[in-house]
Amino acid sequence: MSMSQISVNNLTFCYEGSFDNIFENVSFSIDTNWKLGFVGRNGKGKTTFMHLLLGKYLYKGAISTNIKFDYFPYRIEDEQRSLAAVEFIEALKPGCETWRVICELDELGEEADILYRAYESLSPGEQAKILLAVLFSGENDFLLIDEPTNHLDQNARESVKKYLTSKRGFILVSHDRDLLDACIDHVLVLNRKTIEVQSGNFSSWWENKRRKDQFAVTENEKHLREIKKLRQAARRTAEWADKNESTKIGFDPVKEHDRFLCTRAYIGSKTKKLQSRAKQTEKRLNREIEQKKGLLNDLESSVDLKLEPLLHHKNTIVNAKAYGLKYVGSEKPLFENLTFEINRGERIALCGKNGCGKSTLLRMVMQKAGLGDTDGTIWESGVCETAAGLVISYVPQSTENLKGSMIAFCREYDLSQNLFFTVLRQLDFERVQFFKNMEELSEGQKKKVLLARSLLTPAHLYIWDEPLNYMDVFSRIQIEKLLLEYRPTMLFVEHDLKFCGKIATKIVKLQ
Repeated sequence: MSMSQISVNNLTFCYEGSFDNIFENVSFSIDTNWKLGFVGRNGKGKTTFMHLLLGKYLYKGAISTNIKFDYFPYRIEDEQRSLAAVEFIEALKPGCETWRVICELDELGEEADILYRAYESLSPGEQAKILLAVLFSGENDFLLIDEPTNHLDQNARESVKKYLTSKRGFILVSHDRDLLDACIDHVLVLNRKTIEVQSGNFSSWWENKRRKDQFAVTENEKHLREIKKLRQAARRTAEWADKNESTKIGFDPVKEHDRFLCTRAYIGSKTKKLQSRAKQTEKRLNREIEQKKGLLNDLESSVDLKLEPLLHHKNTIVNAKAYGLKYVGSEKPLFENLTFEINRGERIALCGKNGCGKSTLLRMVMQKAGLGDTDGTIWESGVCETAAGLVISYVPQSTENLKGSMIAFCREYDLSQNLFFTVLRQLDFERVQFFKNMEELSEGQKKKVLLARSLLTPAHLYIWDEPLNYMDVFSRIQIEKLLLEYRPTMLFVEHDLKFCGKIATKIVKLQ
């Protein structure tokens, strides 16, 4: 792709019927041969900005460029879901050639046969790989890639990472720190009040941000001390001036025999000096207050979250021996001969390729503990048992069941509305979001709703299925801190390498 620019000038945008602008007078420009990472809190407008580039909404200001965009993920219509992908890829990307998509699938570590199976029968990871292969099969498009690695297994993430490292000319929205570090050379950051472009990768931006935030906090404290000092001085000077002025008229000749009428003028001029000093102090005070303004505008401060795990009387709470799962009618088992146990205080990460049965295993463990029931489509071999009276708190992979108001959601799950809203505020939800229907929330915000529910459900075992999908970096770090502090017993699936490295005490691989 030959180099050109995308210029954004005084961009202002607000959704119809919303009170607050998502962007206000934003200006910056980017080169189309950059590998640009797009970072910011959930719900702050990353996906919206991509849609503005695609011309989907009306906005004020100007976005000027002469290049053609393509966007991931493509929208799959309901009637396409029952078809094989090979039948509708041309509709997703006009001019798309099957042989090129097969080449791209190979680079993403996937067999071509998934193109010929019903799309809805594929795992979320397999579906994502097809859409990425279609996206990458074109030439000369500037790619807008929105969270490509959600649902992808470790091998596929590695393939996407390797693939993007070899490409130029894209904007990548991702919260996967490992991916961002590997394949970007510039960062576009949505701060709280500003947008900025920096060269470098995620880690270099994060380090700069940490220093900048630290400087802002130190400066802020300095200004606060100065303001306090000036306020005290102003109060003292004003008191002296008033006291002085009150001695001007009326005196007792017996007590104050050394005072004459001409003393009045002297006292008057002294008061004037004091008042002028008070005015100067006031001016300095206003200057300090003005300088303090805006210092903490872009400061991201994360509140420490809380968790109340229950303690089970047994040490081993889940025990699996030579365990296997297989779909009825399928030749091949999902996995077999799996032996592991979960002891109190362990945090076990389940690893394995997309479609190897990780989510199915999580659901089976829950079923053994009396949560949910099997629909008779799965055969088990070996043994999997859970301790009696085991209480589980669950975060599902999918957010598609979240519908209606948050107040109704609290009622359904018997959650304290106040506590629920407090946890969401700590996860950077703005109050205005509490009164929206959950269908209107961004994917990251929906995931936070599910996490908040889990955090407020005391349990012996926390089962989390890809809890960090769509979740912003600040919240990921907040959750890491929480889990290391409270050390709950966990069984989880998560493809964020940095998170697993910090949180897992043991890794169980499904073959």
